[in-house]
Order: sequence, then structure tokens, then C-alpha cells
Amino acid sequence: SFPNWNVTLVSRIHGFWDWMFAMNASVMMVGLDGAGKTTILYQLKLGETIVSIPTIGFHTETLDPISGVLFLVWDVGIGCRGRPLLRHYLSGRNAILFVVDSTDSERLDEAKELLFMLLHDEASTGLPLLVLANKQDLDGAQSPADIAHYLDLDNLKGRKWTICGCCGKEGKGLLEAMEKLSTMIKEK
Repeated sequence: SFPNWNVTLVSRIHGFWDWMFAMNASVMMVGLDGAGKTTILYQLKLGETIVSIPTIGFHTETLDPISGVLFLVWDVGIGCRGRPLLRHYLSGRNAILFVVDSTDSERLDEAKELLFMLLHDEASTGLPLLVLANKQDLDGAQSPADIAHYLDLDNLKGRKWTICGCCGKEGKGLLEAMEKLSTMIKEK
């Protein structure tokens, strides 16, 4: 009998076809320092947890966690002083991915302030929003529903949004969240 060369060939052709005709989406990932943005980015890219240091500036990675979509993710970490510069990273994006540390209730006001600064910027008009309630595996984590309520997401008008709980270190909830994000981008 012949080896399964035909299965391998068909698989490679299918992979090439998906790559050639994938939807391209440029996404700005932002949140407070320590929320887990870089951990999530590399969990999606590599499927493993990396040791990271606080991001100064930005990282960009191309991700293909789901079939038919290529995400160019801008992981932006510029701290308090650089917040006025965030508007420049919004230009040309297809969505905003906002990461919240679900265990850091003391900084939710600051997270809300950052989020609404972004959402009120003219460059973000109409961009879908995915909020990742990260660190759901830790004691004291607030539920995605509680975080949505606190961030006042139900009162967003004229913008598609969703919130998903996740654990960036383990990758739990990330693929489902990226699927929801791709659906919102396609419907935009």
C-alpha cells in the first residue's frame, strides 16, 4: 500500500488555500500593565507561556489561531505617560482587544478610564471591542459579567462588543474569544 502522501498533500494545499484567502484583521491589544497582554499574545502565537517583562512600546505578531483569519496584533504597553499616544495606534485597526486583570479590583477605575479614553477617540469609531477578563483561574477573580457591569459596557452605543473570561497562562477561553472577535470584525 502507498503511504498517506495524498493526505499530506491535500492537507498542505488546504493550509495554503486558507492562508491565501484568509481575512486579515489588524487588532490593537491594550490594557493596564500586568493585565497579561503579552502572556495572551504569546499563548495565542506559540501555545505556551513565556516569561515576559513589562512592554515598553509595542510588539506585533501575526496570529492564525482560527481557520480563515490572520490577526496582526499590536500589543501596546506604554504606561500612564504614553496614554495620549495610544490614539496613533488606533489608526488602521479593525478592532480593539482590551485586557483586564480580573483579580485587580483596586485598578478597575483606572482600567475603565483607559478604555473610555480609547473608545471616545475619533479613530476608534465603529471598531468592535473584545474585553478579555484575564486570570479567571485565580482566587478572587471577578466574573466577566461583573467586570462588564463595572466597565459600563452595556451602555456602549453604536459599537459591537463582547467580554470573555480567560486564563492567559493556560490558554483557556482564548480561542473562543478570538472566534467571537473575528465574527464581530466580519459583521462590521
